[in-house]
Amino acid sequence: MGAMPLRAQVTEPQFGVPFDFPLLLSGNFGELRSNHFHGGLDFKTQGVVGKPLLAIADGYISKVTVTAGGYGNALYITHDNGYTSVHGHLDHFLPEIARRIRERQYQEQSFVVTLEFGPKEFRVRQGDVVAYAGNTGYSFGPHLHMEIRTTDTNEPIDPLPFYKDKIADHIAPRATHIMVYGAGNEGKVTFAGNSKEVKDVDGKIIFKARASEQESSSLELLQQAQPRLNHVNSQFSILNLLTAWGRISTAISANDYMDGTSNNYGVRYVRLYVDDRLVSSSDVDRFSFDENRLINSWTDYAEQRRSGRWYMCSPIAENNDLRMLSADEQRGWVTIDEERDYHFRYELEDLYGNKSTYRFVVRGKRMDLPQRLPNYYYRMDASRNSRFYTQGFELWMPQGTLFDDIELDYEVIPSDIDQSHHYRLTNAIVPLRRAAEITIPTHKEWHIDGSKLYVARVNGKRRTYCGGTYRYGRITANITELGTYTVCADTIAPKITPIGSTSWRSNRKVVLRIADGETGIRDYRGTIDGRWVLFKYSSKTAQLTCDLKAEGIKPSKLRVEVEVTDMRGNARTLTLDCEL
Repeated sequence: MGAMPLRAQVTEPQFGVPFDFPLLLSGNFGELRSNHFHGGLDFKTQGVVGKPLLAIADGYISKVTVTAGGYGNALYITHDNGYTSVHGHLDHFLPEIARRIRERQYQEQSFVVTLEFGPKEFRVRQGDVVAYAGNTGYSFGPHLHMEIRTTDTNEPIDPLPFYKDKIADHIAPRATHIMVYGAGNEGKVTFAGNSKEVKDVDGKIIFKARASEQESSSLELLQQAQPRLNHVNSQFSILNLLTAWGRISTAISANDYMDGTSNNYGVRYVRLYVDDRLVSSSDVDRFSFDENRLINSWTDYAEQRRSGRWYMCSPIAENNDLRMLSADEQRGWVTIDEERDYHFRYELEDLYGNKSTYRFVVRGKRMDLPQRLPNYYYRMDASRNSRFYTQGFELWMPQGTLFDDIELDYEVIPSDIDQSHHYRLTNAIVPLRRAAEITIPTHKEWHIDGSKLYVARVNGKRRTYCGGTYRYGRITANITELGTYTVCADTIAPKITPIGSTSWRSNRKVVLRIADGETGIRDYRGTIDGRWVLFKYSSKTAQLTCDLKAEGIKPSKLRVEVEVTDMRGNARTLTLDCEL
């Protein structure tokens, strides 16, 4: 008998803490956000800005970015262990990096800049102070957004496993609502009872979730057992009236919780069982940025728009290859084809093993399913290129744009607000995996430059800018969801409003608010006495700020001039002669 072969020992990377005080989270990895997953952990900074940020491993500062929204001031460290950490919403950088940023801003005459550094320029050791936490960018309270990415693929992974021993969690995830629905014409779900806790929303039965059992070390085990059992019995008695036939599925709305905070978080593991058979599951451990828009297929997009509540759906669309999802051979759908009780069970679990379970019964009851012949003129096939054209209107969707095959509900509707036409593609809003191209004819004589026209998505009285290019009486734009669209015009320049001008001289700061009510701000440019100067822009407050002292501008009579341009090229210039 030969010797046992030696196995290569795999060593997990070790990361230090980003702060020298106890760690609490305001957000976790993979939380469901608009069109994307949250890519890291949000660390609380004790309610203040300016806390020193520590390098979590040896490496070098490889990149810094400055933006008005998003991560705001961000710093990237490429570590020697094969990972890169990203730190967002910073207040300020180390002096030498800040100097390099300022030089680049003046070189490019832009507040928004990106700088990249080589491996030998800014070496750091674990525990070194590398920046200071803040509240910049699209942040609504002091905190640090921190990601850990694999350096070779740039994919974010869940950083929490590296900090489990430093962040306490004894609380299980909890669900708020469960949804049961049919697969179009192939399945139907009904509720025969009368309960305020059960709603029928366009054929989707939605009810409040009641935990049937709490497992592991959840703090909720401290609750009295009898009230919990009463909830279970109430849940079963209500849902005995839930009946279905054909192909159906479910979705669940849930959050996780942690010790010492009032925040809620995304759920790491979700599993659906039917009659003790695993139907679908999710493990939110990593993703690629190319997968971000797949969130709109995993979740109920229309219901999130309607109620603001996120539902994680058990079925996986044909064109959704999100790696954190898995399902059985029916891709998460359940076939109800026997007149009996089907026992559904959701299990929610966090990384610490805290678990909660939700059970309900769907009773199989034979019923007629709606029969409808497909309209092939309006049918869009997800597996190939799809083009719809009629009377100058065109929709072009390359292969892979749709998550599933659909039929359009196309209709031209006169606007009740203006003289334009609305082009309805679908009754419900349908998310797309990637952008489609829409072309709309301009039916009326606009008597303006075609560059001022744009495509807008219609939601009631609200119009959302989608851009577009005008050519020969039609305007073409990219869209990321199917719904209702129209053509609008923007000929109004942005507004520029001085803020607190009486204190500019004493504060040594010029502050302006810029706004555009139609298409939004594209860019801005500020000068003092004809020389470009740095005006910092905050997307949260829509304010431009020039720190005169920081820019080396001495007190004197100065001419301040700021030009702001919107997305359709309309520009406004404000000129002020001030004693500053």
